[in-house]
Amino acid sequence: MKKRAALLLMLTVVSVFLAGCSEFNQPIYETSEGFWNKYIVWPIVSLIVTFKDLLGTYGLGIIAVTIIIRLVLLPLMIKQAQNSKRMQQMQPILAGLKEKYKSKDAVTQQKYREEMQRVMTEQKINPAAGCLPVLIQMPIIIGLYHAISRMNATPEIEIGNFLWFELATPSITLAIVAGLMQFVVLRTGPAMDNPQMKVMMYIMPFMIMIFGTFLPAALALYWVIGNIISIIQNIFIYKPFKKKEVAPVKVGGKRK
Repeated sequence: MKKRAALLLMLTVVSVFLAGCSEFNQPIYETSEGFWNKYIVWPIVSLIVTFKDLLGTYGLGIIAVTIIIRLVLLPLMIKQAQNSKRMQQMQPILAGLKEKYKSKDAVTQQKYREEMQRVMTEQKINPAAGCLPVLIQMPIIIGLYHAISRMNATPEIEIGNFLWFELATPSITLAIVAGLMQFVVLRTGPAMDNPQMKVMMYIMPFMIMIFGTFLPAALALYWVIGNIISIIQNIFIYKPFKKKEVAPVKVGGKRK
């Protein structure tokens, strides 16, 4: 899990930097060519502009697009939550398997992996499910970064301000708020009951703060609004303030 988290974090960093190496300061139009421009960047720009026309500012347009994106991802988030709950319920069983097959020889470890896989399959648990929402969001986040940067470079578009923030330039304040809210998201989600995921709980907020200090404030605004939605979602799905009772699960027809 720790290796997967570190790899995911590294891919995130590389993706963001690679995204800034291609056309990020070039104007964007409906006629812009290329798959990325036609199917990722321009649709996001169109949505933001549409909601700007309806709501009055690009800041409100970005907030509206953020809410739509999160609503589209909601079924996936719910599935992730269900998977995390099953994983939590399975911890005593997995700990028992680890103790049963604690010998480090190759044969015993192979039996341990087979038994663990059998239990996971029986309970319909996918250990990689927690990474899926992040991976799906990455093209959207990178596309939004491109959209905002290229809208700012397009003479026909004046992205302007939201409240007292200049959306096209970095905002340390918004970056800090986004990072702190990311910590709350992780604290109210499955990370609070999973020691392996706690590493992400301390790394991710700092990474968002660092990115936010040199990326456009509009992207930090996306993170802030997205995190507000995630906190509300976690309160309803994970019930972090309610005393937890781990329900027994059935393995092979027996309750554990």
